[in-house]
Amino acid sequence: MSAANSIHAYGNVAKSLHWLTALLILTLIPLGMYANGLPYDTSEELTRKAWLFSMHKTLGLTLFFVAVVRILWALRQVKPAPLHPERKLEHWLAETVHWLLYGSLLLVPLSGWVHHAATTGFAPIWWPFGQSLPFVPKSDTVASVFAGLHVVFERVLVVSLLLHIAGALKHHVVDKDNTLRRMLFTPLSASNAPTSGPHRASLPVVTAVTIWAVAVGLGGMIGVYDSHAAQTPEVTLEEVATDWLVTEGAVTIEVTQFGGQVQGNFADWTAAITFDPDVAQGLAGDVTATMSIPSLKLGSVTDQAMGPDFFDVETHPTAVFTAEIVTVPDGYEARGALSLKGQSVPLTFPLDLTILGNDAELEARVSLNRLDFGIGANMPDESSLAFGVDVFVKLKASRPQD
Repeated sequence: MSAANSIHAYGNVAKSLHWLTALLILTLIPLGMYANGLPYDTSEELTRKAWLFSMHKTLGLTLFFVAVVRILWALRQVKPAPLHPERKLEHWLAETVHWLLYGSLLLVPLSGWVHHAATTGFAPIWWPFGQSLPFVPKSDTVASVFAGLHVVFERVLVVSLLLHIAGALKHHVVDKDNTLRRMLFTPLSASNAPTSGPHRASLPVVTAVTIWAVAVGLGGMIGVYDSHAAQTPEVTLEEVATDWLVTEGAVTIEVTQFGGQVQGNFADWTAAITFDPDVAQGLAGDVTATMSIPSLKLGSVTDQAMGPDFFDVETHPTAVFTAEIVTVPDGYEARGALSLKGQSVPLTFPLDLTILGNDAELEARVSLNRLDFGIGANMPDESSLAFGVDVFVKLKASRPQD
């Protein structure tokens, strides 16, 4: 049996790629649905859910590359001629479904890949080439849009697949022709041989593109591209009286999940600062910094982080660090306590502080243990979530001139 196609039948390469694709699709769809419905309240549950999603993503990329090979092979091969060329409508529908399938085999895994690359945390792809994509930023907006596109394209794929299967069964059971047998590794029957060569038409391509466009539009109408993050109580921090006004800055945290770094930023925080740079030793000022916990964005694990087992944002919507600023031999330290999730833990921040007249630049870093605050107590080991949490502060501040 030939590896290449002929006017009468598909070759072994096309057949092998076809059934490999079918196997991947029929594995990926139920796997994704099952993993999506699993809870992740405990370390064991999170590990299982993440493992299944990693398998889903890895097999999805496998499907993408198999589809690329399959399409490139198909473009180089003659396509077996239709067995019933006189059935114009049936031929148009069949070709449209084929184009929908080919396109969806690329669009579904590609949209999922972009969604994965645009966010951080949870369920890495099992391969050595990294988790990012060129030109794809880490962005909640990009992630939401492509998550929605992934769902839309997957629905088109499922409908197309069902139509493809129904058409194959119709040919095999009702028409009793060689349409399905062409893709099997068995000899063809002598009847129903093609009466003409293959015919390529552009109308099915146009129809398929139109269907995708309509599906994308319907997805927008029902809001699948919007962020579906869990609703958390809004906390708007009031302005604070301060001797030094923060003009720009960022408060960032970094956690380690399944061995990968997940970084998040607080969008809303305030700092009330008194500080005398002329103090050569001892107490030089104080600081009270307040962070709005609901404003934290932590990649794909943001919703989980807001839950009762972690920040418990419903009960504890803010974190407050109150400290004295002390001059030490090699610079400055902020010595105080961090109040978070009902716990107050002593904390010393080494400060890398540069004073230029009435302007100041500060960088600071400290490591916390999440268990000190009862965060992730349901994950008492580091198999899924490390104990250490790194906190980074970087800001610029100025004080009114005398």
